[in-house]
Amino acid sequence: MGFQHSQYTRYPKSEIASIMKRIEEFNYLQDIDAILDKILDEARHLSNADAGSIFIVEDDHLRFGYVHNDTLFKKDEANEEIYVDFSVPIDDQSIVGYVALTGNTLVIDDAYNLPSGSPFMLNSEYDLKAGYKTRSILAVPLYTFHGRMVGVMQLINAKDENGQVIQFLKKIQDLIPLLANNAAVAIDRGIMNREMILRMVKMAELRDPTETGAHVQRVGAYSAEIYQRWATRHGIDKQEKNRKKDLIRLAAMLHDVGKVGIPDNILKKSDKLTDREFDTIKWHTVYGGRLFMNQTSSLDKMSMQIALNHHEKWNGKGYPGKIEDIMKADVKLGPPKRKEEIPLSARIVSLADVYDALISRRSYKDPWSDKHVLEVIEAEAGNHFDPEIVKIFFQILPVIKAIRLKYKES
Repeated sequence: MGFQHSQYTRYPKSEIASIMKRIEEFNYLQDIDAILDKILDEARHLSNADAGSIFIVEDDHLRFGYVHNDTLFKKDEANEEIYVDFSVPIDDQSIVGYVALTGNTLVIDDAYNLPSGSPFMLNSEYDLKAGYKTRSILAVPLYTFHGRMVGVMQLINAKDENGQVIQFLKKIQDLIPLLANNAAVAIDRGIMNREMILRMVKMAELRDPTETGAHVQRVGAYSAEIYQRWATRHGIDKQEKNRKKDLIRLAAMLHDVGKVGIPDNILKKSDKLTDREFDTIKWHTVYGGRLFMNQTSSLDKMSMQIALNHHEKWNGKGYPGKIEDIMKADVKLGPPKRKEEIPLSARIVSLADVYDALISRRSYKDPWSDKHVLEVIEAEAGNHFDPEIVKIFFQILPVIKAIRLKYKES
C-alpha cells in the first residue's frame, strides 16, 4: 500500500531529489482542481504518459475529478472535458473501480487484450467517441500516509523518446507511488479547503437564498478558466499562472460573503429594491472586504480585492468606489473606480457573477435564455465589463456551458 524505502534505493539520489522537488509544488496550491491538475502534470512528466485521469473516492463510488490528454487537448487551453460529471462504482468491473476495491496498483500493457480471467474490462466508449486508442495503463491507488484512500490515478499510454506508445517501465512502476502518496495528502487538503469555503458560503446562504454552493462553484470555475485564457494571452509564466488560477477559483467563491451584514428584509425581498434599499445593499462589498483585512495569505489578499471590487464597472459607474480606509466607523463610499483601477480578479468575477445571475432562476425572476444573456454580455463590453474579458468569455463559451452542467442546483 505505502511506498517502501527499498523500492527506490536502487535509483540515484539526484533522481529522487528531483521528484521530491516537484512534489513540493503541491504545497503551494489550495484548491482541489488546481491540485489535481498539478498532480497529473507531474505524474505524466515522470512517466512520459500521453494522458491521465484522477477519480476521487465518495462513499462507495469514484467521482471523476480531472483529466489530461496531450493528443486530444490543446496545450494551455480551457477544456470542457475536465468538467464532465460522472462516477463509477467501487467494484471489480472497471479498472479504476478494481484498484479502489483491492488497493493494489494495476499495470496493463494492452488495454484491448486483457489477461484471461480479468474481472474488469476497458470501457472503450470514450476511445470511440474521441477517436483515441488506449493501450498501456498504470492505475495507482492514492493513499494518505495514514492509510486512507482518497482516490485513484490512471496514467495512459506511456511513450518512448520517439513518441511511440510503450509499456510502463518497471522503474516508473516503482517511482510513481512516491508521487502518489504525496499527491493523496495534497488532495485531502484540497478537498478540506473547498469544503471550508462552502461552509462559509452556507452561512451567507442562510441570509441570501441566491448565494448557493452551486452558484459560487460555478462563479469560481468560470473565473478560473477566464483567468487562465487571459494569462496565456499575456504570456504569464506557467507557475504564476497556475497559482493565480488556484487562488481566483477559491476567492471568487467568497465574492458575496459580505451579505451576512445586510438585513434580511432587504436580502430576501422578492420585489424590486427601493433606491434606499439598494444603497444599503452596496455595503456588502465593504463588509466583505473587511473580513479579509487581517491578511495572512495570498488568498486573503485576492479575496478582499474581489469582495470589495466585483461591483465596480469598467465605465466608472459601479460601487463602492475608492475608499481610503474601509475599517473606519464613519467610512463613506467613494468615487467609482474605472478600467484598470479595478483589480483584474474583480473584473473577471464581475462578468462571471452577472452571467450566472442572469442565466439562473431567482425568487424575483425566471432564468433568461442563453441568447438574451449573451446579447447583454456582448452589449456591456466597454460599459459594465472589461472588453478583453468579454472577448475571452466568448472564446471559452463551451467550457462555460460545461461548468454550468457540472454544478447544477440541487
